[in-house]
Amino acid sequence: MSVDSTLSTVLGSVGVPPELVVSCDPLTGGTYNAVTRVGLTDGRRWVVKTPPPGGSHLAYERDLLVNEVTFYTAAAGLAEESVIPGVVRSGLDPAGPGGAYVIMTERPGQPWHEVGGALADAEGRRLRAELGRIVGRLHSVPGPGGFGYPSAALGPLAATWRGAFTAMTDAVLTDAERYGARLPRTPSDIRRRLDAASPVLDDVARPALVHFDLWQGNILVAGEPGARRIGGIIDGERMFWGDPAADFVSLALFGDIEEDEDFLTGYGESAPGGPVEFDGSLRARIALYRAYLYLIMLVETVPRKASGEQLEWTWNEVAPRLDAALDDVGHALRS
Repeated sequence: MSVDSTLSTVLGSVGVPPELVVSCDPLTGGTYNAVTRVGLTDGRRWVVKTPPPGGSHLAYERDLLVNEVTFYTAAAGLAEESVIPGVVRSGLDPAGPGGAYVIMTERPGQPWHEVGGALADAEGRRLRAELGRIVGRLHSVPGPGGFGYPSAALGPLAATWRGAFTAMTDAVLTDAERYGARLPRTPSDIRRRLDAASPVLDDVARPALVHFDLWQGNILVAGEPGARRIGGIIDGERMFWGDPAADFVSLALFGDIEEDEDFLTGYGESAPGGPVEFDGSLRARIALYRAYLYLIMLVETVPRKASGEQLEWTWNEVAPRLDAALDDVGHALRS
């Protein structure tokens, strides 16, 4: 089995020489880090992540692997059979041998969206409730006393959620200006709308473990029809310490989490605050987090060099939703 020099160095950090590697498969579907699935002669199966060499990126994406390792470490042991990959070894210094990397255990299953059409209605509802319980347990993990990205890409953890989230949105709007990204409103207009709504963020006093990328591609479904289960929650690189409600955005990407009764039932059974109550504050905060996610999706098309159908799809699908989210912030605060 041919193993490239970078991967060989990374595997060597845990005493695995190339001759013990029986399979080495690049995995697609991600948008930033390089991901490789590795099979060993003793049956172990690992996933190795390394950052891309140089190039352009958004400000918050610096040292993303620090966030990923933080997520897996913090979430370890939350379930009897953990759905979270275990960290085998990590090297987070880009200047170290092999550069920055993380080796993690592979979780079983396929991305939810790849099997979604084959799910019977009852099984899909059961899985949504199971997912809700898992996410509720994730949100029970207490933060380290501050809010924001563990990587410190945007600075040290902030004392308040308002301070952290303002830094996060300011960073992506600065990226938009730097890259000349196409947005439905000017960065200054968007910044004013977000700043005007920012006092509602003071309703969040406890930093929780937030994945922030829980779309179906990062939720693995394992097992045979009728007995399927959540096999893995993966790609924790975009996590932060913040408002647990921020996860409701990607969990209902382009939808409304309030309509997902099965998920919310499961979530209420395990979340530290119990069942979710959708008041004006929560709806306004969710609208803010939608705006943040949609901003990222639009701005990252520039450093990712998106073109053609991909660029057109992002503009047609995401730009109107960013516009609506910015309007929803004000509507929720007045309700």
